[in-house]
Amino acid sequence: MLDLALHYKEGPIFLKDIAQRQGISEKYLWQLIHPLKATGLINSTRGAHGGYVLAKEPGEISLKDIMQVVEGSLSLVDCVDNAAVCQRAETCITRDVWQEATQGMLQTLGALTLESMIKRQAEKEKLTK
Repeated sequence: MLDLALHYKEGPIFLKDIAQRQGISEKYLWQLIHPLKATGLINSTRGAHGGYVLAKEPGEISLKDIMQVVEGSLSLVDCVDNAAVCQRAETCITRDVWQEATQGMLQTLGALTLESMIKRQAEKEKLTK
């Protein structure tokens, strides 16, 4: 998603180009792209000039949006989402801590957009030159 954001204004991007730039296999990349496309975060175009593009502006897509599609629940432990998995969930102070930690993580991921990640990337590149 960051690669698509970095090349947002260039039109559709081939999976093979993303895979090459990111050093990952096309097969693995397809496994990531498919659910992102199915949930409307990515659009695809067929044909010689086809490929993949972000379905929204980079500033409108948060890391939380992406992670929830790719990973599913982002809760740090199962009982945060489903108290039924633990018979002590209602009285467990540790569950409360995991709920707070999960909320903090979700808040952070929700505040970070692909646009903010592009800016962070540019800053890192400045530091290494």
